[in-house]
Amino acid sequence: MTDITANSMQPEAAEQGAPALKVRSYWQTVGYRLRYDYMTLFFGAVVVLIILSAIFAPLIAPMDPYETSLIKRLKPMLYQGHLLGTDELGRDILSRMLYGGRISLAMGILPVLAATLIGGSLGVIAGFVGGRTNMAIMRTVDVFYAFPSILLAVAISGALGGGIFNGMASLTLVFIPPLCRVAETATSQVRNLDFVEAARATGAGTFNIIRVHVLGNVLGPILIYASSMVSVSILLASGLSFLGLGVTPPEPDWGLMLNTLRGAIYVNPMVCALPGFAILITSICFNLVSDGLRSAMDVRM
Repeated sequence: MTDITANSMQPEAAEQGAPALKVRSYWQTVGYRLRYDYMTLFFGAVVVLIILSAIFAPLIAPMDPYETSLIKRLKPMLYQGHLLGTDELGRDILSRMLYGGRISLAMGILPVLAATLIGGSLGVIAGFVGGRTNMAIMRTVDVFYAFPSILLAVAISGALGGGIFNGMASLTLVFIPPLCRVAETATSQVRNLDFVEAARATGAGTFNIIRVHVLGNVLGPILIYASSMVSVSILLASGLSFLGLGVTPPEPDWGLMLNTLRGAIYVNPMVCALPGFAILITSICFNLVSDGLRSAMDVRM
């Protein structure tokens, strides 16, 4: 896929030795579009800032997120160095939100990455091979569509038990079916195109055809859909922690913080809402970045 950026030249100019047209590859075109999409760049910078603040939380956090003080319970913002106040056990909320971002982002991003690898591989195999292989894989995937995502995540987490690892495993199983469906649909549209038939005619093996000719054409739709699932994963992970099926105390997590602070909503409502704001802003930023990537990678533009 190419994108011609120069204006078409007149025959007279061509005869006079004018320079050739500048042609961009597909990924160069995607980068060119993103460079001038200022909204996507802005929210992408916010996402990077959120990720960096979580990674370097030990260096940024002003206090120990596990240190309790019953004297300082539910104090307002700017109280004795606590910029965002304290929680129900007197722990610094800013420090816990920074550390909690590490867990919330990990539970939001890692399950999507694992589901993209597993579901994407199964979808590509099902779409390219077809026949009974396609039937076996896709009918198995269809079973998971009988349940809403949140109910399926709650059921799997309840069966596996609480904890970060089990929460990630349940979210991975939830995201595999839709990603598998997207990969299978994209591969089915590509497998009968002329360049794939030409590769078969030359005697290329199935693995080489998929690796060289198919993946480059289906990777875009898969990545776009996967990026849109990150915000959903963050919300589901926070919901599991809120219900007690994800992160367990005393580990800091945005969803768990919402659960523990909800009892003090009439005492200090602003402090109680801070973890919710973090979840909302992070999810919106990831969603808007995903929309920008979708527009940049749209071959019809």
